[in-house]
Amino acid sequence: MNNFTFHNPTKIIFGKDTHLEIGAELKAYGIKKALLLYGTGSIKRSGLYDSTVKSLRDAGIEFVEFDGVVSNPVISHTREAVKVAKDAHVDAVLSVGGGSVLDEAKAVAAAALVDHDVWDFFTGTAMSQSLPIFSILTLAATGSEMNGNSVITNDATEQKFSFTSSFSYPKISILNPELTFSVDPAYTAYGSVDAIAHVIEGYFTQSSGALIQDRLTENIIKSVIESTDIIMKKPDDYDARAQMMWSATMALNGMPVIGLKDVSFPNHMIEHALSAIYNIAHGAGLSIVIPAWMQWYKEQKPERFKRFAQEVFGLENEMDGINALKDWFRTIGSPVSLSEVNIPAEDIPKIVANASEMAKMWGLGTLYTQSEITKILQLAI
Repeated sequence: MNNFTFHNPTKIIFGKDTHLEIGAELKAYGIKKALLLYGTGSIKRSGLYDSTVKSLRDAGIEFVEFDGVVSNPVISHTREAVKVAKDAHVDAVLSVGGGSVLDEAKAVAAAALVDHDVWDFFTGTAMSQSLPIFSILTLAATGSEMNGNSVITNDATEQKFSFTSSFSYPKISILNPELTFSVDPAYTAYGSVDAIAHVIEGYFTQSSGALIQDRLTENIIKSVIESTDIIMKKPDDYDARAQMMWSATMALNGMPVIGLKDVSFPNHMIEHALSAIYNIAHGAGLSIVIPAWMQWYKEQKPERFKRFAQEVFGLENEMDGINALKDWFRTIGSPVSLSEVNIPAEDIPKIVANASEMAKMWGLGTLYTQSEITKILQLAI
């Protein structure tokens, strides 16, 4: 195991009815006025909007609201949200929704305190401060509720970029599994794929690590698979939703990669090109990319792929493990080929050009050349 420093400052409040505590938590933190940021209306249909507003008002917290955050949040909407936050002089951002809302909230919280454009944070400008961020989570997927990452698509340039900052960890994230009961089955599936992707990346790309990290990753994957299988049959199974929600948080809160060396995220890199160009769901793009990438990469680390097959699926052969994961993606309704989302093979050069530029930005350009990314995507046709 390599040397490491680990610090995660986010306070998690987990369980039934915990979303009702949001007003008191903001008040305890000294917040006077917040930007309430949310998506395209599901929180109003579910009643979560009303309970959130009541909690804020009961605690004496003023707020302004801004809705319309979409899956694969875009920079144009983020800029509008920044203006609302600045004009209202808020002292916090409250995200109510899934990872997309929280990603935009992190960008808004940072940009509300600077004069330059919010996109600058995604193209290399360092962050030195942020408004405090709070979250009520409604989808188990991204892990954004317990990390400092944000991903936004530039809808003018078809670039899907990210930043990570210690200033962008939420102060408090409230995770009530009941709030995920009404999630559409497709997005439940995409969330499960995303959670698995977050741990698979480090598991396979690491150059050296530790047995405890391997076992943590393998058991997160098994937990996601087992809980998702139950959820698909019984969407309101609280225990399954709870297991899934915490598994997704654990997958990207830093714990699975502690002590690992040379971790990279090539599947996310390639998928970002897909969803930037075609606006498909992130998890759907990942379930297309991951099996193809695994097949392309397996010869570089055959023993690791053999361990994956044995520990996760009880199989012996490397390719059997890959096919088992691909079959499971298919079983839960997540696509496993470009053709399933109507992306023609003729578009591969356009995707490759986008992904290869990202590879250079992420320091992966030597391995992930245009020719190698092309090989991966051809396996996904």
